[in-house]
Amino acid sequence: MRIPLSWLREYTELPAGASSEDLMADLVRVGFEEEDVHRPADTISGPVVVGQVLSLVKEPQSNGKTINWCQVRVVPEGQQQTLEGKGIEPSGIQGIVCGAHNFVEGDKVVVTLPGAVLPGDFHISPRKTYGHVSAGMIASARELGLGDEHDGIIVLSTLGLDPELGTDALELFGLKDEAAEINVTPDRSYAFSIRGVAREYAHATGTAFTDPASQVTVPAALGEGYPVTLSDQAPIYGVPGCDRFVARVVRGVDTSRPTPQWMVSRLRLAGIRSISLPVDISNYVMLELGQPNHCYDLDTLDGGIVVRRALPGERIFTLDEKDRALDAEDLVIADGSGAIGIAGVMGGARTEVSANTKDILVEAAHFDTISIARARRRHKLPSEASKRFERGVDWYLAPLAAQRVVDLLVELAGGTADEAGTDVGTVPETVNIFLPTGFVSARIGVEYTPEQIESSLTDLGATVTGTEGGWTVTAPSWRNDLETKEDLSEEIARLVGYDKIPATLPVAPPGRGLSRVQKQRRRVMQALADSGLVEVLAYPFVTRASNDVFGTPEAGATVQAVKLANPLSEEFGWLRTSVLPGLLETAKRNISRGFRDLALFEAGLVFLPDGELGTPGIPPLGAKPSDEVLDGLYGGIPAQPQHIAGVFTGKDSPAAPGHTPRAWDWADAVDAARLVADVLGVEIVVEQGAHQAFHPGRTAVLRLRSGELVGYAGELHPKLVKSQDLPARTVAFEIDADVLFEAAADVVVAKAISTFPVATQDVALIVDGDQPAAAVQETLREGAGELLEDVALFDVYVGTGIPEGKKSLAFGLRFRADDRTLTADEASEARASAVALAAERFGAVQR
Repeated sequence: MRIPLSWLREYTELPAGASSEDLMADLVRVGFEEEDVHRPADTISGPVVVGQVLSLVKEPQSNGKTINWCQVRVVPEGQQQTLEGKGIEPSGIQGIVCGAHNFVEGDKVVVTLPGAVLPGDFHISPRKTYGHVSAGMIASARELGLGDEHDGIIVLSTLGLDPELGTDALELFGLKDEAAEINVTPDRSYAFSIRGVAREYAHATGTAFTDPASQVTVPAALGEGYPVTLSDQAPIYGVPGCDRFVARVVRGVDTSRPTPQWMVSRLRLAGIRSISLPVDISNYVMLELGQPNHCYDLDTLDGGIVVRRALPGERIFTLDEKDRALDAEDLVIADGSGAIGIAGVMGGARTEVSANTKDILVEAAHFDTISIARARRRHKLPSEASKRFERGVDWYLAPLAAQRVVDLLVELAGGTADEAGTDVGTVPETVNIFLPTGFVSARIGVEYTPEQIESSLTDLGATVTGTEGGWTVTAPSWRNDLETKEDLSEEIARLVGYDKIPATLPVAPPGRGLSRVQKQRRRVMQALADSGLVEVLAYPFVTRASNDVFGTPEAGATVQAVKLANPLSEEFGWLRTSVLPGLLETAKRNISRGFRDLALFEAGLVFLPDGELGTPGIPPLGAKPSDEVLDGLYGGIPAQPQHIAGVFTGKDSPAAPGHTPRAWDWADAVDAARLVADVLGVEIVVEQGAHQAFHPGRTAVLRLRSGELVGYAGELHPKLVKSQDLPARTVAFEIDADVLFEAAADVVVAKAISTFPVATQDVALIVDGDQPAAAVQETLREGAGELLEDVALFDVYVGTGIPEGKKSLAFGLRFRADDRTLTADEASEARASAVALAAERFGAVQR
């Protein structure tokens, strides 16, 4: 909201020397945010004065252009020039070359004298041109920053002005005025007006406030005016689209009269351009009081007005010269010919006030906020009127705003108002709020006295009545946002002063903080980052082919996935069932830019539909759905488990003198998955496995000891990496983090460090070539008993000395007791037990 300071001063005691910055500093105290300062004087400076063309000689030029050599008087006749400067004639008559042709001798114009600076840092100085020394410039509207008009210079008589020669034109056109712009939050729609801001300034400073609405006198009885019917057959949430409509008629209006310069200047500073006198008056009243209004050409109306919902197939040609199809939910103003305006948003072109208009019907109505907001969004038609209506307008303002428009049309346009008028509608029910004693202090944390509470609410415009245990408060009509005692508490805190609230940190209540799963996730993410991986975030939108490949281990199996109704890209129109496709896209993008050595990871949700998605219908807006409806909505959402995945390409470190980097391999992917499990205190079993996205012989399946699947790790399939333009030995892992989180203990307890030495023994077993090493390793762990601390595979051999179809697996076994130093015999006995169990289960032969 832009607030011209000269306008604000009419209704509150803003000091004469106060600047926009001063005004905004005061308004910040009552909760408004500073936006900008609009000060034309920052880009333009004088001398810029009123002059009169004494003579005009047209001189054709060789380039085909005709210029005017003018003598212009810039001081009253008989007086000498008091301004000094190079090029300023003491006689008060300036010689000026002008290329415009829309003026004649005797016209009063705006003259920028030497020394003036115009917008764009354009300095005026005497200069020789077309054979003359031009000492100044006759200005156009655009050159002064008054508008876009540049076809000719400003002729003051066309604006209804006849000032004395030498008058300061910057003062005349309001260019020495300024405006402060503030941000108005949606709940404070009353501040979209000079009336509302003046009231708030009075709250902030304790100065007097004069309500502009109190200066408007509405006839006690309007009689029977223009026929208006409110007929809403389909109210939204049971609220009629229009509950008050005021119509007044002004006849014999002269629309050709220019808008007074003071009104043009204020509208311009407020961000609205001047269009015509009736339209300017309409906008002026809207900005002044906060009540949008509309003027119709009375002669174009066909019968009475009806406020209703749009009919099927109905269309309207709006003021922005667009033919629009109306929706059945649109609230429209209609006459016998059909819709003539989208209520509260924009009027129709057929009933627009034009240069031929003589009689005007003035409308000021009160519309439902939801109806206006939906129409504005539906038609993409933001307007000053809709901005106010969709936030809420004072129900009682309509007759006052209509009367103010009528008064200005009579005063400025020479019209005559009909005594009769129309005011139809239903008075809204009064909302009474009970404010308990002590509630405000308890909620805000400041001890407010009863006097402070009562005076704050009274200053706000509320009616306050003391009752047993507190107060009964009736909010003012312009504050439709005040509905609860909490709302009143916030207003009291705002008006007494936010600076009175102590800056103390609240004590955190017990039992709050991060949840168990949040803590686990953070530990995992930190561990992966500490190990050298880089976290990335990829889009969850993938192709159908990616889901088919990564969403199931078996090639050709059906993968259920969620198809987006409005995807950003038709190709990437599915929600991911695996994190790896997005990670691979990120890796490709980095590799294409020269970063080939990568270790990336991402933690995110995947979307696994099972059964029917969505619900048959969508609950209506404006009311909280029941628990049963919410359960149905949640039931229609796909399962969204948390997955963690990583991708490795290239080498594990940069090359350096004396150091040869190692290429990432499948073991690194398995180790990264194990790291995630170790951080959570969960043991996973690594087995030889298969997945269509991974290498047939270099894929590990990861499970809990209970057998529950955790994920996969290994080298990606050669065909896949080739099709994705990735390095040949790209390795990856993906695990279902929710499975690990569920299996993890609430607290991971570190094992005690034994002070007794370890006993190590190795064993090499010959087994069938297709026998998984992990199964043999687990059997050795089981057979060795409780003395075994760890067992690890360190060699696989096939070749000389090993029978065909067999392989040798070499394991290192580490034994330790918690209470003693083991003897060699004890370690050997445990080793023998382990070998015996492997021989029993797999036919293993010790090598």
